[in-house]
Amino acid sequence: MTAYIDPTKEIFAVFRDNNREGPIQMLNLVQLRAQANYSDGRKATGAEAYAAYGRESGPVFERLGGKIIWQGKFELMLIGPQSERWDHCFIAQYPSVQAFVDMLRDPAYREAVKHRQAAVEDSRLIRCAPAKMGRGFGELPA
Repeated sequence: MTAYIDPTKEIFAVFRDNNREGPIQMLNLVQLRAQANYSDGRKATGAEAYAAYGRESGPVFERLGGKIIWQGKFELMLIGPQSERWDHCFIAQYPSVQAFVDMLRDPAYREAVKHRQAAVEDSRLIRCAPAKMGRGFGELPA
């Protein structure tokens, strides 16, 4: 099984180069390790390491205009691989692509991300554009 923790350089370049105006919304699905995997050997649970990531990266996220616009608790995979479970499910909104890029380049964030890398077993990060709601399931947003 392939785990997805960090973007590749190639897909990050596509992300960065698609620098349209306006906010972006990032759907986050995060599966934590039972025990964090720190390169320096320190001991913590995945949940403890992810909480440290949140504490240390949160001020950078907020300073750049980021906010959590939706959060939910995973209950059941109705359609999809039954082996997938997600410990954190949320949508983060950033004012722009550049704000997200600036967050990743911020020295405080770069230090905090070691906790995320130690904590995460697998993840999905899906970039979305805000759209007006359609009238129903069959109508795609504009």
